[in-house]
Amino acid sequence: MTAPRDLLRQSTVLLSAILALAGSFIGSGAAGGTPIQDASGGALAADATPIAPGGPAFAIWTPIYAGLVLYAIWQFLPRQKTDPRQRRLGYPIAASLLLNAAWILSVQFDLLWLSVPVIALLLAVLVWAFLIILDTRPRTLVETVLVDGTMGLYLGWVCVATAANITAALVAAGFDGFGLPADVWGVLIIAVAGVVGVLLAVAGRGRLTPALALCWGLAWVAVARLTGDLLSTPTAITAIVAVVVVVAVTLVLRIRAPRT
Repeated sequence: MTAPRDLLRQSTVLLSAILALAGSFIGSGAAGGTPIQDASGGALAADATPIAPGGPAFAIWTPIYAGLVLYAIWQFLPRQKTDPRQRRLGYPIAASLLLNAAWILSVQFDLLWLSVPVIALLLAVLVWAFLIILDTRPRTLVETVLVDGTMGLYLGWVCVATAANITAALVAAGFDGFGLPADVWGVLIIAVAGVVGVLLAVAGRGRLTPALALCWGLAWVAVARLTGDLLSTPTAITAIVAVVVVVAVTLVLRIRAPRT
């Protein structure tokens, strides 16, 4: 009975990767869709909110998508069919791929309000996968890169993207921040993102890829606030401080982590 179930899991992951890759082409505008930064009335553009990262930040999707597609192929190899780790990770990863595609579609169809629960659910699924990764160990270097590395980048980036997405949806809906200046909200939200980065470092015992992706996003927030059309020095400084803190905590924990 296990063989059909394993084949179903492997096939689901592969199909989900294909759908997510198709969604990425639509989201980039290459397949006739509207580029994400221009969709939903430009609510996700680099100058739409104080915590929106600069455009080049989205280049991180290239290694993430490459890793996910390679994983979908790799996990189809016979050796991975009955691997207990892949049995636990297969469906969470497939769910993340489908939610990714759903998020792109919601933005493409100007349903920015719908993108918020979708990306929140995506973040929850990635946390689920991350906990499984922490509870298990890779057998090979290839698995370390494709699974642990890719999912770490994915989680770290989506943490930043979730904050940016929720903020964009609130601004588009006319939320005035309870009268507080935009700079104050920018500092508060970036500070929360920094705390999340520290928590990921602690939970992951100094894993590099979640911190790398999260800091990449925060660094481009700083660049956008210092050089873009929507300037905010306080937000930029907070983002830079958050990057330094997350990197420092991650490296300290990694150095102190026991080697087995």
